[in-house]
Amino acid sequence: MTCADSTEVTLRAPFGWRPGPAAPSSPTPPLLTSFSAAVRVPHRAAVLLVRRGRWAVGVFDGSDLVVSKVDTRRVQGRTAAGGWSQQRFARRRANQTDAVVGAAAETAVRVLGPHTGEVEALFTGGDRGLVDDVLADPRLRALAALRRGPALEVGDPTKAVLLETPAQFRAVEVHIVEPGERTGP
Repeated sequence: MTCADSTEVTLRAPFGWRPGPAAPSSPTPPLLTSFSAAVRVPHRAAVLLVRRGRWAVGVFDGSDLVVSKVDTRRVQGRTAAGGWSQQRFARRRANQTDAVVGAAAETAVRVLGPHTGEVEALFTGGDRGLVDDVLADPRLRALAALRRGPALEVGDPTKAVLLETPAQFRAVEVHIVEPGERTGP
């Protein structure tokens, strides 16, 4: 949209949007009315959050959590030891991280898998490398194809953090360009 002072405002709906008919008696422009109605429609989405030692998965219908699972596994922290001990601890940490990825993939298959045909999108957050490793599991290929970005900004994957994710993945992205900020013609 372009405002009277030539400020440009771009709105992006989280699940896509095509202009449609608006309510004829609405005081707002028909395009905005149609957009507002579209972003309020509940969409079914899957969420996968993974960090070293923790993971959470869930399916949301709009902002309502339908099914979820949150779990943890111990992963040893970094050590200040040097030499052979440091290498031994690094190998142990790598093995523990691999176990987290495997367990998170199993959880995703068990909890999200049955809903793959129903969800419109997969939103991920946490450690991108670990999320990628989990989604590399061939059983999650169909779900991985639904992945949308950008990554969710989350702390440690807990139930409370999982419950807060709809505020991010259902948010409308707003981009404003003031008249003096334009570059080019």
